[in-house]
Amino acid sequence: MKLLLIGAGNMGGAMLQSLHVKDITVVEQNEKRAHVLKETFPNVTIVNETPSLEDYVVILAIKPQSFPALRTQGVAQGVISIMAGVSLAQLKEGIQARHYVRAMPNMAASVRKSVTSLCGDEALKPVALEVLETIGSCFWLGSEKELDIAMGLGGCAPAWIALVAEALSDGAVNLGLKRELTFPMIATLFEGIGELLKSEHPALLKDKVMSPAGTTVAGYMKLEEGKVRDSFIKAMDAAYERAKDLSR
Repeated sequence: MKLLLIGAGNMGGAMLQSLHVKDITVVEQNEKRAHVLKETFPNVTIVNETPSLEDYVVILAIKPQSFPALRTQGVAQGVISIMAGVSLAQLKEGIQARHYVRAMPNMAASVRKSVTSLCGDEALKPVALEVLETIGSCFWLGSEKELDIAMGLGGCAPAWIALVAEALSDGAVNLGLKRELTFPMIATLFEGIGELLKSEHPALLKDKVMSPAGTTVAGYMKLEEGKVRDSFIKAMDAAYERAKDLSR
């Protein structure tokens, strides 16, 4: 399998950290970025012009607004797009390939912990999973509607969870803990809860910690008073509506 990565910015570069051991060519037109890539990955072919797509599985990692200006030749074996808001129909109009897949990785790809949602042609599914499982966990979905919904969980929620982490840290610092102590504690907290959530419903985990008239329930009632649950649900709604707008 020959891979052609078009665009090696933040997400494309994160993917390259894992894919550099494969037969991969990278198209990067930014000279400074290309120089950094050549020094970092001396065994990877870095070019500034897109070669013929024949025989390649193409990974499109450019910015969505750059896609209309992309010019290619030949028919790729497959196209895996990680561009937000570019639909399968738009991909088929803009680049020729036998099969197409849309994928939505997230920022944790840089530490190989991405939550990546995918949908598209079943024929390309095995290759897409092989490529994207190098940066984390993959979830194959049945439609682009599901992908737009999942974008809120995988793509947007890291920012929301970071906000939660920052707020918890601020609260602890306000009460007297040192800032540099809070972030490792919170990171470990999220890691532990993440493992528990793989096997237990969040409501059950919550109830295990909430003793009658205890400290946890006192804090929990303040969160309910602040409509935190409702805010997260509305954030998911807003992200989904925006994803639909971008795909139009």
